[in-house]
Amino acid sequence: MLECMSDARSTPPPRKVSEESLRRLRAHLGVLNTATLQRLDSTLPWYRKLTPDERSSLGLIAQRGLTGFLSWFERPTTSISTVLGEVFGGAPTELTRSISLQRALQLIRTVVDVVEAQVPGIVQDRDQILVREAVLRYSREIAFALADVYARAAETRGAWDSRNEAVLLDAVLRGEAPDEILSRATAAGWNGDKGIMVMAGPTPAADLPTRLAGARRTAVRAGHDLLVGVQSERIVLVVGGVTDPSQAAHALTPWFGDGPVVYGPLSDSLVDAHRSAREALAGLAAAAAWPRAPRPAHAQDLLPERALHGDQAAIDVLVQRVFTPLQAAGNSLLETVDAYCELGHSLEGTARELFIHANTVRYRLRRVSEITGWDPLSPRDAYVLQTALVVGRLPPAPGSKL
Repeated sequence: MLECMSDARSTPPPRKVSEESLRRLRAHLGVLNTATLQRLDSTLPWYRKLTPDERSSLGLIAQRGLTGFLSWFERPTTSISTVLGEVFGGAPTELTRSISLQRALQLIRTVVDVVEAQVPGIVQDRDQILVREAVLRYSREIAFALADVYARAAETRGAWDSRNEAVLLDAVLRGEAPDEILSRATAAGWNGDKGIMVMAGPTPAADLPTRLAGARRTAVRAGHDLLVGVQSERIVLVVGGVTDPSQAAHALTPWFGDGPVVYGPLSDSLVDAHRSAREALAGLAAAAAWPRAPRPAHAQDLLPERALHGDQAAIDVLVQRVFTPLQAAGNSLLETVDAYCELGHSLEGTARELFIHANTVRYRLRRVSEITGWDPLSPRDAYVLQTALVVGRLPPAPGSKL
């Protein structure tokens, strides 16, 4: 990791320090180590809050930094990469897990401050400027090395996080075993517990990374957890911590590409979220049949299109919520809806067809609305009711819950 640092950046001291000053530096190495640890403890509050093992590890790095500086200063031709490897050893990965880059640089700055403060009392006067300049050059190389370590760690962590997210999303969509989903959720850092909603829509034609980053920012600002999956021409979002599905869906919709966006019903947990995913994906697949569909659209608003597209779950809902209740209420409601839809939504025409008064038609249609929740006087609702009557009269398909 550290070998990639360019040695061309590193310039050796312009002249060798006197043997007497080198001898004094070596003799005071223990004093510098002690002073460094004391300065870390007194000036960096976050250092005092670390665990003993973490403090020991960082203290060891600081001590190696001092020793490495002395080795490099004694032998200016020594590769800085070699010295840096001796300073960090196998610690870079552990270092990135313990503290941020900012804090790591604070640690190095503290070491430099200690050395600069102690130099006048250690080395000869004629060597003090040389030692200070060397310390600054050395600390610069250490800072570059740390930045490289943290950048590589971030790349590795980002790739690992993306893989965990993709595996968890796949497990949710497939409806895998609860233990499997919960285990993967923990690995992915998922915090949401209730109010899980799945959205699906087209992949943007351009600026995909920007769009996905925007979706994540929107979710964070709203207090939602978010899983993002790009599946060829569609994007699937699993949104956690949702209390208002419509509000959450409208906030995230702008980050999809052009075309219909569909969101499923709320689920209580990730374990049950596959139901929301199934409805959202089924709605997206059938959304083209309703060009004027709202964007975003709830999967339940696309029941007729889903039923015509062969979605058995949508067929079952239409039969259970419309056909069966109307049939149980008496044939008069079914025949009234039939006639009303077939005669162009005409109250007078329906009354003549059924030989009843128009007010009776109004009463029956109002009863249909009360029983089903869909109002026949609304063109869209009438289409839902008509589709429900059609699929309700067909024999149940294999695998149907009816």
